[in-house]
Amino acid sequence: MRRRKAKKIATLPDPRFNDVMVTKFVNNIMLQGKKGTAFTIFYEAIDKVATKTQEDGIEVWRRALENVTPAVEVRSRRVGGATFQIPTPIRDERKSSMAMKWLIGYSRKRNEKSMADKLANEIIAASKGEGAAFKKKEDTHRMAEANKAFSHFRF
Repeated sequence: MRRRKAKKIATLPDPRFNDVMVTKFVNNIMLQGKKGTAFTIFYEAIDKVATKTQEDGIEVWRRALENVTPAVEVRSRRVGGATFQIPTPIRDERKSSMAMKWLIGYSRKRNEKSMADKLANEIIAASKGEGAAFKKKEDTHRMAEANKAFSHFRF
């Protein structure tokens, strides 16, 4: 056990939209400490989303994150020699973190030319309730629903 709780480091808002969630998203995009490149990718993707959908790009991104955010997840727990998948509600911080990671991870797996294109198309798909990241959320919820009978094992 820890002696005391770890301090939360405050995340600064991004320069263009003045939003902390954008900075957290960019931090997840970032590879090898290249934050400038990650910001460039994100801003290009938001601009492409805005031109393709004829809406405000940041609002489409927020809707996409909201659509991909899960409410429950399954966790493995050993009870009497058997392992059960137990549905558990998720903390708000973890919800948004999972949504961001799924959106970025599945956009990396897409087949478009640049990362900005991949991210833009995944954001558009997620905002409509389509795409791999949205499917991941649906699968997570379906798994939790299927294992609802074991929810009394929750601790």
